[in-house]
Amino acid sequence: MTLELRMLDLRPMTPLDLDEVSLAEARTYPFPWTPGVFVESLAAGYRAWVGLENGVIVAYAFMMMVLDESHLLNISVVPERQGNGLGKYLLEFLFTDAMDNGAKYMFLEVRTSNTKALEMYRRKGFAIIGERRGYYPAAHGREDAIVMSRDLVATEQRSERAA
Repeated sequence: MTLELRMLDLRPMTPLDLDEVSLAEARTYPFPWTPGVFVESLAAGYRAWVGLENGVIVAYAFMMMVLDESHLLNISVVPERQGNGLGKYLLEFLFTDAMDNGAKYMFLEVRTSNTKALEMYRRKGFAIIGERRGYYPAAHGREDAIVMSRDLVATEQRSERAA
């Protein structure tokens, strides 16, 4: 898979990025990951990337690899840069990274209320495979998650044939 337009400078996340990523997360979500979750995820060896514009982190992602599966744990774009294709660009990069590391499938959860993300994931080949009740914290209790998957190999093969 090739990316035709370089929208972000992407590099592996390091512990030195965690303060900036935690601040970005707090600005992006009403129920952000805690700094400790970021530290633990990086220490666990999850695939972690930052996307920079002019040296400033504007996007980041965490992905767990297990056998031939990747699990997208967090993919985020700071609020002021959303809606400009950066999330799609980072997601395409993650497809390639996952396949390069042996993944055939990608899974994720998304809030039922996050209609923009749901639509993007559908356009990028994800299918709904289930639901997790009360998965996310919410203003009034808990919110359900939609579980989605994408067959990375089959989708890549279809893309190559169409090109």
